[in-house]
Amino acid sequence: MISSLLLSLREGLEAALIVGLVLGVLQKMAKGEFKIAVWMGVFCATLMSFLIAYGLRLIGLELEGIAEHIFEGSTMFLAALVLTWMIFWMNAQSNRLRLGMEAEVKQALASSGARAIFAIVFVAVLREGIELALFLTAASFSSNMQSLLLGSILGLGITIVFGVILYKSTVHINIKRFFQITGLVLLLFSAGLVGHAVKEFIELGWIPPLINQVWNINSIINENSIFGGLLESLFGYNANPSLVEIMAYLVYLSGIGIVLYRKSLFSQRKRTEIHIE
Repeated sequence: MISSLLLSLREGLEAALIVGLVLGVLQKMAKGEFKIAVWMGVFCATLMSFLIAYGLRLIGLELEGIAEHIFEGSTMFLAALVLTWMIFWMNAQSNRLRLGMEAEVKQALASSGARAIFAIVFVAVLREGIELALFLTAASFSSNMQSLLLGSILGLGITIVFGVILYKSTVHINIKRFFQITGLVLLLFSAGLVGHAVKEFIELGWIPPLINQVWNINSIINENSIFGGLLESLFGYNANPSLVEIMAYLVYLSGIGIVLYRKSLFSQRKRTEIHIE
């Protein structure tokens, strides 16, 4: 439940942030008549996201045996790739999302009006919805479906409250800090998905395990316990992993972490040089 709550909360907060920014720009420009286009975009994107999630779930239920392992492994790996892209996107956009959104809304109003506003919101919310559908489908392979749905509902409910607060009050969130924290959580999620995907491909015989079981700590943290299940659904915990699973997890986590750290140092150095000049 925790994994689906956090995933739904993260994706929902980003969508709410974008919708709130669009509504705020429209209010500042005294263009309240275009708010209906915003809500139509939210409604249509949400509906399409549910249909995509339902379709992915049906496909997963229909498959058995080897096909099921291929679908699960591929879905987890694809979700990890999307998460990785999102981490880098957030890292690049954290400083200019608000200004960029304002410029985009103003340009839309000057060109196609309501249709352009609808398109901005529709694409933004649909992107988050598709990502969430993919992540929840991947998470459903290692979690109970009822707890997954409950977590998703709670996460989206918190998102709605946040969206109302953002729009109705003068709350200003630190977008950069928000993206940094959620980016770290997503990095751990993604590493877990990579580990799960490799495990599925090992069971298919596509990847050799090298060593079938490096350790077994089920006596300490059992995978079937509440805490073990929570760690598994959140971070891909495996009490008795193969050597290849461990290698894939560590290589992904350290590789992406090093790239992000270097990008952060480069950005700081660049800002320092600009400030000095």
